[in-house]
Amino acid sequence: MKFPKLFTLAAAVAAFAVPTLTLPSPVSAQETLKIGMTVSSAGRFALASQSGERGVQIWMDDVNRRGGLEMGGKKYKVELVKLDDRSDKQMVPRVYETLIQEQKVDLLFGPFGSTLTSAATAVTERNKKFLVIWSAASDSIYDQGAKYLISASQIASSMMAIPSVELAAKLGGNKKIAIVYLDEPFPAGMAAGAEKLAKEKGLQVTQYEKFAAGTKDFSILIQKARASGADFFYPVAYEGDQMAMVRQMKEMNVNFPFTFMLYAAQPQFQDIGKDAEYIYSHTLYHPAINWKVTDGLNREEVGKRYKALFPDVAYDADFQTALAYAAGVVTEKILATAGTTDAAKMKEAALALSGKIVTMAGPYKIEESGKQVGMQNVIMQNMPGKGLAAVYPESVKTADPIFPVPGWDKR
Repeated sequence: MKFPKLFTLAAAVAAFAVPTLTLPSPVSAQETLKIGMTVSSAGRFALASQSGERGVQIWMDDVNRRGGLEMGGKKYKVELVKLDDRSDKQMVPRVYETLIQEQKVDLLFGPFGSTLTSAATAVTERNKKFLVIWSAASDSIYDQGAKYLISASQIASSMMAIPSVELAAKLGGNKKIAIVYLDEPFPAGMAAGAEKLAKEKGLQVTQYEKFAAGTKDFSILIQKARASGADFFYPVAYEGDQMAMVRQMKEMNVNFPFTFMLYAAQPQFQDIGKDAEYIYSHTLYHPAINWKVTDGLNREEVGKRYKALFPDVAYDADFQTALAYAAGVVTEKILATAGTTDAAKMKEAALALSGKIVTMAGPYKIEESGKQVGMQNVIMQNMPGKGLAAVYPESVKTADPIFPVPGWDKR
C-alpha cells in the first residue's frame, strides 16, 4: 500500500491497528492482555516478518482456546495490536511509541530482524515496557545495558555460525573459507562469529569482506572468493541477496565445494528450483527436529495449526514461524511466573526460567543481558531430487552431507 507524503501517523494507526484474532465474545480490559508488535507489509523484511506474525497467532490461538493465560491468579485472553513498519527502521520508533502511548499495550514483541529491533529497543526501554525479541540476533542489542528485553528464541549472532563452521571443519577440503557479509548488525555479528570460530577450528580465512545494503552485483565478491582458493563460501546476508548470489554464481559458472546460505532452507528460497540444490543452510523447523517440549505445542501440532489457521498462504511454516511461536510460549511462562506485566519483574522471571523451558524450537537459555544462547540450529543440505535433509549435528542428522558438490555443468 502506498501513502502520500503527508500521510499522518494517526492515519497509520487507524489503518493498521487491527487485532489479529477476533475473540469469540467481548471481554473487559481487566481480562485482556494486549501485546503490541510491528509487522512489515512491504520491503525486504516483509516475508520473514509475516511468517513470524503467523507464529505469534498460532500461540495466541492456542492460549485463547484454553481460556487464556494465567497471571497473578487470573486468566487473560490475549489480543494482538499490530502496526505496519514497512521494513523501515526510521518508522519503527514512532510506531512503537504509538503502541505504548496510544494503544496502551501491556508488553511488546519485537519487529523482524536486528536492524528494526535495535530501533525499537530505545523506545521500550525509555517507557519501561518489556520487549520480547523473537528474531533479532545482533549481539550489540544485548551489549548496551538494556534492562527490559530478552531474546526468547533467536540465538545470538556471534554463536549462530557454530554448527555450520563445525561441519565445514569436519568435512575437510583445503581448509580455506571465504566470508562476505552485508554491512548491517545481524550479518556483521554472525560473520564475526564465523571468522573467529573458523580460525579456532583450523580454517584459513581467505576473504573477510563486507558489502553495502542495496548491492545488486555480487560478481566481484564471488570472483575474489574463487581466486582465494576457498572451498567454503560463506555469504551472510538476508534472503534476497543470497538468492541473487546463487543466480550470479551460476551465470559466472563459479562453484564452491561447500556454500552455506542461512536462508536456503526457507520455502521462498527453495522456489528457485534446481539452482538451490546442494546449498547448506540452517533451520529450527523441519520434520527431523523434534524436541521433547516442556511447554507449548510440539512441531507436528504447530504444523497442523498453521495449516488450519492459514490455509491460503503461499508458503508453509518455516523457522521464522517457529521462532515467533516459541517466543509466545516463553512469554506465557514468564507472565505466569512474574504474575504481572511489570517489566522489571518479567525480566527477573525470564532469568529465573533460563534452562528450564524446552519449546518446539529448542531449549530456552539466556544470559543476564537477555541474550539467547540455547537454541542452536540444525544444518540442512538441499539434496537433489529429495529436498532438504538434516546433515548436522549427528544426533539429528537424516543424511550424510554431499561434499564436494558437483560443478554446475555436472548437475
